[in-house]
Amino acid sequence: MEYDVIIIGAGSMGMSAGYYLTEAGQKVALIDSYDPPHEEGSHHGGTRLIRHAYGEGGNYVPLALHAQKLWEELDEKTEERIFLNTGVLNFGTKGNVFLETVQKSAEEYQLPLDVMTAEEINTRWPGFQLDADAVGYFERNSGVLFSENAVRAYRTLAEKNGADLYTNRSVQAIETTADQVTVKLNDDEIKGKKLLISAGKGTNQVTKLLDTTLPLTPVRKTFCWFTAAEEANYTEGSFPGWGYVDEESTYYGFPSIDGAGLKIGRHDLGHPLDYSGKLDPFGAYAEDKQETLAFAHKHFSKDIVLKEGRLCTYTNTPDEDFIIDYLPGHTNIVVACGFSGHGFKFASGIGESLARLLTDRELAVSLESFQLSRFDGY
Repeated sequence: MEYDVIIIGAGSMGMSAGYYLTEAGQKVALIDSYDPPHEEGSHHGGTRLIRHAYGEGGNYVPLALHAQKLWEELDEKTEERIFLNTGVLNFGTKGNVFLETVQKSAEEYQLPLDVMTAEEINTRWPGFQLDADAVGYFERNSGVLFSENAVRAYRTLAEKNGADLYTNRSVQAIETTADQVTVKLNDDEIKGKKLLISAGKGTNQVTKLLDTTLPLTPVRKTFCWFTAAEEANYTEGSFPGWGYVDEESTYYGFPSIDGAGLKIGRHDLGHPLDYSGKLDPFGAYAEDKQETLAFAHKHFSKDIVLKEGRLCTYTNTPDEDFIIDYLPGHTNIVVACGFSGHGFKFASGIGESLARLLTDRELAVSLESFQLSRFDGY
C-alpha cells in the first residue's frame, strides 16, 4: 500500500495530524507501538489543562486560541466529552516571571483575566488556603481537556475518513529518496510520499534510523489523585483547574471530575529516562508521594489523603519549547516532538498545522518559534 503521508507515533499530535490530513483528502497510514489511546505515552491520565494567557511565552497564545477553536469543533463532531469550561487559576508568589508573562500575554491579546488576591481566591473557592502574599490570575474561558477521549475521537474520525492504523508495530528501518519514504515494520512494509515522526519519548529511536539525534530528554513523571473530607469544595462545578509557580517549584491540577478526586502533578523536576523507556513504579522514589501531598496540605487542606498515584513521561527539549520542523537533510520528513509536558492543549492546533505543512498549504498560525535551527548543530 502506498500513502500520501505515513505517521510514526499515533498519540495526541500524530492522531490529530492524521485526522486533519484525511480531511484534506490525503491517504494516511498511522503507525504506533501500542493501540492508542494507551498508557505508554504522554496522553493518558484522563485530563489536561488548556490555558490561553500563556506564562511560558506570549508567542504560544495564537496557537492556544487556534487549538481552543478546534477543540470546540471536535466536541461538536463526536459523542466523546472533549472540553470542560472550569476556568483556570494561575497563582503563586508576587513578582513571579511566569505570572507576569500570563498578565502581559492577556493584555497583548486582550484576553479576559481576573487579578485576584489570596483572600479573594480563598473566599471564592473555599478549597484553597493560600498564604496572604499569594496572587492569582483567573482565566474564565479556559478549562479541562479530556485527553484520551480526544485521541479516541480523532482516531474514529480519521478511520472513518479512510486512514489505516498499524497498531502494536515496531519500526525496523526507514529508507528515503527525494520523493518516497519506505518504512519497514516488524511484519510489513509501507511506502509514502512524506513522513511525520511524532513518537514522543521514542522519537530518537526513530530518527536514529535516519542517522539523526535530536536534543530530547525523556523524563519520568508522576501525578496523583486525592480525596478530602470537604469533597464538595473540589468538584468540577465548584473548583477550577489551576497552575502554581514559585521560585522553587511548579505544580498543576484539576477539580474532582466524576468523583475521581482532586488531581495534582508536579511539572518541574522528574527522573531522566534511558531510551528503553522503562519506568520505575509509582512510589519507587520518596518524592512520588511526599512532595505532592505536602503541597496539597499547604495550599488546599490538611484533610487531603492520597488516593492513587500514576506515571507518565515528558519528552523535554533544552529550552522546553517544542520542535516542529523538517528533519535536517530531508525535504519530505517532518518531526513534531519535545512537547515538554505542556503540549497536549495544543494538539488540535498542532495537528491541523502539521496537516497544512505536509500538504504545502499556508499555516493558520506561525510555527517559527519551534524550528530546530535555534539549537546549535541543527
